[in-house]
Amino acid sequence: MSRRSWLLAFAVLAAAAAILLAMGRNPICTCGTVELWVGTRDSPKTSQMLADWYSLSHIVHGLLFYAGLWLVARRWPVGRRFLLALLIEAGWEVIENTPMVIDRYRATTAAIGYTGDSVVNSLSDILMMALGFLLARKLPLWAAIVLLLVLEIVPLFVIRDNLTLNVIALIAPSHAIQAWQAG
Repeated sequence: MSRRSWLLAFAVLAAAAAILLAMGRNPICTCGTVELWVGTRDSPKTSQMLADWYSLSHIVHGLLFYAGLWLVARRWPVGRRFLLALLIEAGWEVIENTPMVIDRYRATTAAIGYTGDSVVNSLSDILMMALGFLLARKLPLWAAIVLLLVLEIVPLFVIRDNLTLNVIALIAPSHAIQAWQAG
């Protein structure tokens, strides 16, 4: 990718951070620390630190964005497709942290006590998507598919949640899935 693409990607990250801060999102966890990994689903530090189980779903976003954009815009340079994926992901991070979506998560998903993401977590999530996109670009198709399946199946068994269940919960909540996730 060109230097211009990387500069635009940095501008997208900076804009997302500025918008999230303007929305009143906390820059870091209110606990005052920044940790690399939070390994539990229901911790107050989930979605506040650099990475957690939900970070894996953002890698899946990148794999899916690469595949989708390859299907509909394969003649575009990869830098343009990457920037579009980054804009979509940054837009989602902003929307995900609105009161309406936070309330929806609380009501319909396994995200008990969810209060939204810290800015550092949102930026990390955007970078996780970028990682997934770049992995999809370099990996053979079979490896990208295996990676996607692993990133969906492992959290399913470890924390009883993943991207697929989150999408279902947001669009068409299922009491059976909610009961299973509650455990």
